Order: sequence, then C-alpha cells, then structure tokens
Amino acid sequence: MTLDTEHSWSPPVRQPAKPSSGGGGSAPGPVRRNAPGLALAGIGLGLAEGVHVLLPAVPILTAAVVLGVVAAHLPGVRPFVRVRGRAGLSTAGKRLMRAGIVLLGLKLSIGDVLGLGWATVAMVFGVVLVAFFGIWWLGRRLGLPGDQPLLIATGYSICGASAISAVSGALGKEDGDERLAADVATSVALVTLCGTLAIAVLPLLHDPLGLDTVQFGRWVGAGVHDVGQVVATAQTAGPAALGEAVLVKLIRVAMLAPLVAGVAVTYRRRVREAAGSGQASGGQRAAGGRRPAVVPLFLIGFLAMTALRSTGLLPAEALDAAAVAQELLLAAALFGLGTAVHLPTLARSGARTAVLGLASWAVIAAASYGGVLLTT
Repeated sequence: MTLDTEHSWSPPVRQPAKPSSGGGGSAPGPVRRNAPGLALAGIGLGLAEGVHVLLPAVPILTAAVVLGVVAAHLPGVRPFVRVRGRAGLSTAGKRLMRAGIVLLGLKLSIGDVLGLGWATVAMVFGVVLVAFFGIWWLGRRLGLPGDQPLLIATGYSICGASAISAVSGALGKEDGDERLAADVATSVALVTLCGTLAIAVLPLLHDPLGLDTVQFGRWVGAGVHDVGQVVATAQTAGPAALGEAVLVKLIRVAMLAPLVAGVAVTYRRRVREAAGSGQASGGQRAAGGRRPAVVPLFLIGFLAMTALRSTGLLPAEALDAAAVAQELLLAAALFGLGTAVHLPTLARSGARTAVLGLASWAVIAAASYGGVLLTT
C-alpha cells in the first residue's frame, strides 16, 4: 500500500493577525479560537435537522454536507468560514467525527455478526477487499491528487464519511494540514452524493435483478456506503430486507478496525523509510516526524463500545440515546468538512472525479451482487 501525498490542493486561508510579543497580548486560547466555528457547525446542524424534517427522504448527514459546502461559498459567510470559523470547523470535522465513530461501535454486536454465518461474513470481507483495492487502483490510474484515491476507496468500501475520517486520522498528519482537509472534504462529498443516489436507484433494480427480499437486503447492506443510506434504501422492500441490510452493513463497519490499523502501519513504515533516506514529504515534515499510532485511540473506543454492546448490559433507551448523539455528532462534523470543499477546484478535476465516483459505484454494486448470489 502506497500513500501518495503529492499534488493536493491547499485552499487559500488568510491567517488572523498575531499579537506582537512586546504589546503584552496573548494568543487566544482553544475555547475562544474554536468557539466561532463550533457555533457555526451547531447552526448548520440545526438547519440540516430542519431539512430532514421537511424532506424526510434527505438524510440529515447528506443535508449537513451540502449545507457546509453552501456556507463555504456564500459571499456573506465565506470570509467568516475561512478566517474566524476555520479552527472550530476543523475541530468539528475531526474531533466530533471521531466521537461519532466511537459511538458507532454501539451499533455492532459480535453475536449479530456471528448469527449471519461464516459464509456471509466471508462474502462481506471479500466485497470490501475487492472494492477497496479496485477503487484505490482506479483512482491512482485516473490521477486524482493526494490522498483522495485512498480516502474514496475507504468511503465506498466501508461506511462512507465515518470511514474516510477514521483513515485520515490514521495518517499521522498534523491537525492543520489543509491538503488533507481538502482531500477529505472532496472524498466525503463524492461518496455522500453517490450513496444518496443509491436510495433512488437500487430499489428500481430489485425486481429486474431477480433478487428476493433477503437477497435485496444483503445486497444493499454490502453495496451502499453510509448506515443511514442503507436504512433508507432497504426499507423500501420491507422489514425483512431492512434487518438483513443492517446486519450485513454492520459487518462492513467491523472491517473499519483492521483497515485503519493497516493504513496506520503502512504510513508509519513510510515515515520511517522517508526519514532514513532524508526524503520525507512536506506533510511528513510538517508533522514533525510524528508517527501515527498503530491503533488510533478513537478506534480503541470503537472496539470498546462494540464489546460493551455485545455484553447485553445496556438498556434499549441508552442505545437509542447513543444513536441520536452519534448522528448529531456526525452531522456537525460533516458540516465542518463540507466547508472545506472548494467547488472551483473540484470542477477542474470534475471529469476524473465523476468517472471514479460512477466506476466505484459499479465496482461495489457488482461485487456485492455476485457475493450475495454465491452465498444465498
């Protein structure tokens, strides 16, 4: 696995003036620095919830991403996003996303996974591998910049924006890496768009593909990106399809842990090799030689929550509250990530990005369809 970190776009960010050391001033603390952006993320979260209430077919996470992109390009809001709100929005996109990923572990039970049988688990494992490496290879062949091939492959093969954020956090780059932020935002926008299209397209293919209810549910669970998008797509075929889709999807979520660990180990080795040869990349130098943890802390939290859910000790009310908190955290984080999308830059690589998005959709849909037919 090689991680290409060159040729990423870095959006122009005007830095606020720093107080001079001789004037007795001091730099603002983390609370004051982050407060404006976090407040804007909170407003974006409320607006996304409102859109979802008015248009139930639009998932709150999708609305949050779109609203973030819109906010970053509104003439009256754009200066605030780029200067005063940048620190807080970056914190939302990273810290709140990781908190949401930890709570995502409460959706997964080891007993549920084992209940599907080893054949289905092996099928999902194979689909994830085919989708991840196939999409990653295609993205590099198309010449997408920076970490976009890796991040897009992760989002399609595992669980959308949550997986993209998890893998970006395993790269060991510093929090202010604007190139990585742009790659993450572009990848999230593409994966979210294609996952949203799946809600409308896949139900139309239910009967033409000759799938029964159980097969359709498993196909959706193995081929659609975000958990919310899986639910929205599978429920069109009834509760049986929905149950199968969610269980298969959660097996894919379980693949997040080994994938993130693999990326962290690979990048750690590349940092060590680059340091030994004196040819570390700009992103590696900026990180001050810091190596990413083999197993990031938020991933340990994810696994701990999965183990806790598997004990059966948590009441249904606690799980429901955690599910609401997880969705709100992810929505605020996605709004923050959406504000890092730069549409003119995205348009310049639009053809390649669109080709990769559609091709990736076809890869994972075909792989999951074949896997479902082989195991049911």
